Amino acid sequence: MVLNGIDRIGQYDAVLKGKRLGLITSISGVNNSLYSSIDILSEKYTLAALYSPEHGVRGNVAAGGIVDTYKDPYSGIMVYSLYRSDSKRFTDEMLKGIDALVYDIQDVGTRYYTFISTMYYACQECEKRQMEFIILDRLNPLGDAAEGVLLQEGYESFVGAYPICMRYGLTVGELAKMIYDEQGYTFPLTVIPVDGWQRTMLFPETGNLWIMPSLGLPRFETALLYPGTCLFEGTNLSEGRGTSAPFELIGAPYVDGYRFAKYMNERKLPGVLFSPAYFTPTTSKHTGEACEGVHIHVTDMHTFEACRTGLELLFGFREIYPEHFAFLPPLHEGGRKSIELLFGDNAITREDMSLQNLLEKYYQDSNQFAVRKEKYHIYT
Repeated sequence: MVLNGIDRIGQYDAVLKGKRLGLITSISGVNNSLYSSIDILSEKYTLAALYSPEHGVRGNVAAGGIVDTYKDPYSGIMVYSLYRSDSKRFTDEMLKGIDALVYDIQDVGTRYYTFISTMYYACQECEKRQMEFIILDRLNPLGDAAEGVLLQEGYESFVGAYPICMRYGLTVGELAKMIYDEQGYTFPLTVIPVDGWQRTMLFPETGNLWIMPSLGLPRFETALLYPGTCLFEGTNLSEGRGTSAPFELIGAPYVDGYRFAKYMNERKLPGVLFSPAYFTPTTSKHTGEACEGVHIHVTDMHTFEACRTGLELLFGFREIYPEHFAFLPPLHEGGRKSIELLFGDNAITREDMSLQNLLEKYYQDSNQFAVRKEKYHIYT
């Protein structure tokens, strides 16, 4: 079994002891016996504060739901929200009396999964205060592969805070080292490393149990699809929220599932097949409406390209249903469309942009990023 950072703190006792610690964590912050990192650290050290990202420290808040500041009923420790309606940042009061921040969240290897934005903001705060930051590293369930385009300047948001690819192929500890070096930071940074993980390993090959990092990612297969199918959150198609297979089912009331599945299978994309899907979402887009579309089936998790598959699907719907397909408008007047913030560029919404030209940019960006990230690899 691969051991994450929390499983190895006994070997790094000197890094944690004698300090008032503040822990950024979520429901996935557990050891390999599924014992909460909150409980582990509070029993062994002085855990003085908890900091909640999206979904809450116990994973009890729905996607996009605002997190309150409150006292954790199980540990009695104060929980400060890093997912407030007015800010996703630390305040002075939150960090009062804290000697070191600790980060322990299982990421899913995708730029727009917001936990890494919280980690990046924590790096900025530690640099400002010269506060120690300790990363309890975790394996990347999607392995080493880099996919998709880079976030472009001017498209930064909480779903894309740092210029990395859509599927970025680093552990969160490696990503922290990249940010630290590229930004010229000087605060004390320690990464407690994973043991036994090799870069080619995907999650099923690690011997670990899958803990849902959020309700939208119930299975590893969902997380594998997520870098591509999350893009549909920026369209008028359902991404499967409100069904038993979020991000695995894509469709809308205007789609013919049988014909569209046939169309996608004829494209012969690597490592994936499509079957017709018929579903009625209970929440989110098209609630209570009968939808048709496709169910995505990964047949080879190592050759499957999530981001390319997502783009092929999106352009397919756009081509076949031009009178119905639409990108959602900006959340705020004068702002960028959600799809542009997710994608990290406005190329995806341009009428003159062909799929082929977009894929050329995609492969250029991902190949360059694959070289850039090698410098920060901790694992082989």
